[in-house]
Amino acid sequence: QNAPMLTIRHTPLRSLSFGAAHQRRGVPAAASSSMAYKSEPSPLVIDTLRGAKAICFDVDSTFCADESIDEVAAWLGVGEQVAAMTAKAMGGTADFKTALQSRLDVMNVSKQNIDQFLVQHPHKLTKGIPELVTILKSQGKEVFLVSGGFRQIIHPLAESLNIPITNVFANSILFNDDGSYAGFDDNEFTSRSGGKPACIRHIKETRGLSPIVMVGDGATDLEARLEGAADIFIGYGGVVERKNVAEKADWYIYDIQKMIDVLQS
Repeated sequence: QNAPMLTIRHTPLRSLSFGAAHQRRGVPAAASSSMAYKSEPSPLVIDTLRGAKAICFDVDSTFCADESIDEVAAWLGVGEQVAAMTAKAMGGTADFKTALQSRLDVMNVSKQNIDQFLVQHPHKLTKGIPELVTILKSQGKEVFLVSGGFRQIIHPLAESLNIPITNVFANSILFNDDGSYAGFDDNEFTSRSGGKPACIRHIKETRGLSPIVMVGDGATDLEARLEGAADIFIGYGGVVERKNVAEKADWYIYDIQKMIDVLQS
């Protein structure tokens, strides 16, 4: 079936407060608690970013300035309960597969719900992302979306930016013939903890792309670097700052323009 038409809304970065995440409302990096983070790119980061064959982006709270599973949950009336589960999953304090199943069970989302949500709630692209994607493509770099979110929501987004669906790795919600919720595909890389590094290793092995850069806000994104799949990890705190992620990132930014500056200088 054809995906619903998707309207992309560009929006200033906004703050979300989940668990231990540090809420930001336009606070300059120098004025926050992040002064110890790697706020400037090292020569390794610069060389790897410029020489990368592929850039993998987390979607929620990185590529987009919202957390889609929480947005859908709020729309369904179970927002607070699901947001707490998301905070545990992204903060690294819960097994991701268990957290995903628990959230979807609470939501009990139908195909009709997803279709209606897409029409009523356009994606809020993070400022600078469309320009960054254009630059990466012009430099011959592949752009991948590697997300714990849902293909049903991410595919229209990818298509709007001319990112091939084959470059999307995300979770698939399963529906019964009548559209009611039937579970999720646990064969997807990102349905489980450790899924993102496994996904990046798969990209390297099957597509022959290396080096690869991972960009994201959460613990599951950081995993891609710690397990040796991604060559560098760029942490993004423009929507949600997570201290445990920021401290271990090769480079930690709050503005996508920082990446653009490195690529164009």
